[in-house]
Amino acid sequence: MEIENQLGSNELNYIQSLKNVLSENCNTDNAMHMKKYMKNKFEYYGIKSPLRKELCKPFLKKENLPKIEEIEDIIKELWNEPQRELQYFAMELLSKYSKLLKQNDYYLFEYMLTNKSWWDTVDYIAAIIVGNHFNLYPELKKSISEKWINSNDMWLNRSALLFQLKYKQNTDEKILFEYILKHSSSTEFFHRKAIGWVLREYSKTNPDVVLEFVKTNEQKLSGLSKREALKIINRS
Repeated sequence: MEIENQLGSNELNYIQSLKNVLSENCNTDNAMHMKKYMKNKFEYYGIKSPLRKELCKPFLKKENLPKIEEIEDIIKELWNEPQRELQYFAMELLSKYSKLLKQNDYYLFEYMLTNKSWWDTVDYIAAIIVGNHFNLYPELKKSISEKWINSNDMWLNRSALLFQLKYKQNTDEKILFEYILKHSSSTEFFHRKAIGWVLREYSKTNPDVVLEFVKTNEQKLSGLSKREALKIINRS
């Protein structure tokens, strides 16, 4: 039977149909290696990314998407499942609704960022989902990201650093550099790496500004942040 014909008309059938497809394609050897790579934080079906995306494609077709009213419950249900592939799917599903989300739906992003938090989900949510939402509702950009950068939650900090990752010429340098300096003295790897990464990405758009920022703040930035930030600049 075609997957499209298996999809139910309600959210429970939608989720169960997805789980059935992934379960039928599980690979225990892959799952063991994936779990080990992610420091045993999550369970896996053991489906590598290319196959997973192919299997999930029918569930992301416009005609098969759940109603917008169901999406929060579906995302949270998927987020509570043990297999990490279901969280990956939840992110991809939510991104399909980027232009339909309401202003206060950022609370759902916060839920995703602060539950089952690790770089593999946080980075996608920050750069793709949050980044798009703040473009859609620019009045949130400063108020919510400032709340996150000042949070005691490392993953919210990282999200505030990374939400402009794909903004290119639309990057707000004042926010970017202010937030970097708030955590430049952190010994946390995920702070340091995020700082270097976002600077490196912005250097593709404005290398002179990034180089000047790194030189001016050389004593404040970690070695890791500086190396990451200047990778492309030094290469050229």
